[in-house]
Amino acid sequence: MFAEKIEEGLSELGINADEFSQLLIRLLDYGVLCRDESQIEGLLYDRYLQCSDLVEDYLSVIKIRIQHDSRFSFVRIFPPGAVVPGMADDDHSAFNSGFRQRPSQQEVALILVLRVEYEKALRDGQVDDKGCVLLALEGLAIAYKNLLKRPLPDTASERKTLFKRLRQLRLIRYDTEHELDFGEGWISIHPSITRFVNDEVLLNLSSPEGLETNSRDAYNSPVQQDNSEEGDSNVL
Repeated sequence: MFAEKIEEGLSELGINADEFSQLLIRLLDYGVLCRDESQIEGLLYDRYLQCSDLVEDYLSVIKIRIQHDSRFSFVRIFPPGAVVPGMADDDHSAFNSGFRQRPSQQEVALILVLRVEYEKALRDGQVDDKGCVLLALEGLAIAYKNLLKRPLPDTASERKTLFKRLRQLRLIRYDTEHELDFGEGWISIHPSITRFVNDEVLLNLSSPEGLETNSRDAYNSPVQQDNSEEGDSNVL
């Protein structure tokens, strides 16, 4: 009955089952769609706009929540039980940790530093018309060391892996790995980072130990496989 309802809705919208399946698989695989990321994601994002109600109906069966930012054209999904910045929690949720992946401590630390740098640029009006902030990697390395009292990973391969992961989460953007040269490289911080790290966390970072403490804590993230042994908290 449910499948028939979905098929009927797709037929009315002129979308076939394969196109709907492609959209869902990409969204579940990546956890996010960003229209400006690539031609493929732009196409899938526009398709999502066509059938957003059906996508929501389909994913609500397994308690997945959708966060759609129409201003900056991105969609992010959150698994059952995840703490979602800007969205009310379900007080009756039966889920504890769900099927999400917890970023590593290094990833968490870098995400928090990027959020701080984004907020600084926002206050200074250094944001482009798509809400992105351009940041020199040299400046990022300095901010990271100042805030966390330790440097970014030593080896180029570790740094590339770290930035690649954040790019997969659509939190940063860069064209090629050659840009990850700390001498002259640049990255763009995506506005979706403001939905990934909430304002309460930023307030907690005002203490000298705040960012260091938060960077050690595990948190609820919107993707799918658990590779951390730390406990839950509501950091993000």
